[in-house]
Amino acid sequence: MSSIKIELAKQSKLHELDLEHIVFGHEFSDHMFMMDYYDGAWKDARIVPFGPVSVSPAFLSLHYAQSIFEGLKAFYTEQGEVVIFRPQANFKRLNISADRMCIPQFDEAFVLDALKQLVNIDKAWVPNVKGASLYIRPIIYATDEFIGVKPSSTYRFIIFCSPVNKYYDAPVKVKIEEHYTRAAAGGVGFAKTAGNYAASLYPTKLAQKEGFDQLIWTDAKEHKYIEESGTMNLMVNIGGTIITPLAGDTILSGITRDTVLKIARDWGMKVEERNLSVDEVMAALHAGTLLEVFGTGTAVTICHISHIGYQGKTYELPAIENRDFSNKVNDHLANIRKGSEKDKFGWIEKVG
Repeated sequence: MSSIKIELAKQSKLHELDLEHIVFGHEFSDHMFMMDYYDGAWKDARIVPFGPVSVSPAFLSLHYAQSIFEGLKAFYTEQGEVVIFRPQANFKRLNISADRMCIPQFDEAFVLDALKQLVNIDKAWVPNVKGASLYIRPIIYATDEFIGVKPSSTYRFIIFCSPVNKYYDAPVKVKIEEHYTRAAAGGVGFAKTAGNYAASLYPTKLAQKEGFDQLIWTDAKEHKYIEESGTMNLMVNIGGTIITPLAGDTILSGITRDTVLKIARDWGMKVEERNLSVDEVMAALHAGTLLEVFGTGTAVTICHISHIGYQGKTYELPAIENRDFSNKVNDHLANIRKGSEKDKFGWIEKVG
């Protein structure tokens, strides 16, 4: 791979934005990284001003969803440095998704260097506000102009950035889904691919009409076992044990999920990755041993779940202020990112 060509924007859009009052996903920084795959190799790596890209209506990705993406974040530390949280893990997972979707692998070290250059150029867009960050979105999509089902021979890789605040403003209400399915064994549930999210929109819309924010997906075969939520992996604290569904081919192997599990084990907590049935969760709720239910993900970090809907009834979960583990781990992660606590696992990547 050749060096990265850089074309800077003639004028920044940053002055148009109040970084202390931002909405998730609506604003984009001045530059983006791009490279293209053709003739059997990734080529033409460049950082250019953010803006529209040329798209043919015949692109395979528009018809057959051969596209994948990731999400990660950059933060300001108390020392005034800009850092990215666990980017190596995100690029490793992106290549796993690429393999499943017949997309060529990319050089993870090269793309990490490109990302650091991009964020360094746009570091003024990193909000230095509590709870805010610069959200980073890598995406790869097929660019062959062809009508017919086949893997593309050409692709485009783009990374762009968006200053964001919290994804959810408050704890969420979720409904346990018993009819619709997010993913099935042997499918693409473990890949971060566009079609997985499109398929979730209609069932989520129905749940939102009932007053819920999101769904808890269950297994496709029996709708008996909990898998994940629409925007996050799921964890429960039953009697002091942190339990999360085992990541397999139907569940996205979340970076934040892995982070929280490593911290819990480091703190000496009992952790179980295994099948988690709806019946077990509901029994713990009725017995008073269900201490916490929360989601984990890059966009949400730790998202408290306040209510669960199941079989026509809505159940209130323990008060947020009494949730010892999820509150503590959320604070601990924030402190690692801002540099006030030790990064013992080497998760922080400095920019510049």
